[in-house]
Amino acid sequence: MTSPRLVQIGVVGAAHGVRGEARVKTFTDDPLSLSVYGPLSLPDGRKLAVASLRLLKDDMVVARFKGVDTREAAEALARQPLYAPREALPEPDEDEFYHADLIGLRVETAAGDILGSVSALQNFGADDLLEVRLEGSRRTVYLPFTKAVVPTIDVAGGRVVVDPPEGALDEK
Repeated sequence: MTSPRLVQIGVVGAAHGVRGEARVKTFTDDPLSLSVYGPLSLPDGRKLAVASLRLLKDDMVVARFKGVDTREAAEALARQPLYAPREALPEPDEDEFYHADLIGLRVETAAGDILGSVSALQNFGADDLLEVRLEGSRRTVYLPFTKAVVPTIDVAGGRVVVDPPEGALDEK
């Protein structure tokens, strides 16, 4: 049996109060939707079920998880990413993508030349970058994740078509 693909939908922050609540920064459109995806997974495989949620600010909620009843237990969760199964998430709108859906896709040029595969999507503070592991190499390159550079994303076909800027694939 294969394990489900997981998508990070939040990260636990500091404990909030003394009764086991914690702040959670969410990566969802609606921060209060954190509870609709079923039990959330931690990196070590433990599951957390949301007992209650309340909005703190735009992308931050105060959450109480079942079985987490003390400040110390909430503090032990700090900085832990929270994951939901990809299948539990809503389908993205047109021209929207979950990073998890893009990782591993074949990267090719419009002419059909295979460049490699998507190894990650990164954002170092400016715009999103598509990280491509070059075919037959350990080397990766970053390409701007824009419509001009990545004109076609075909998740069902397992490929991304790119038009790399001049020099983007050159060895430094």
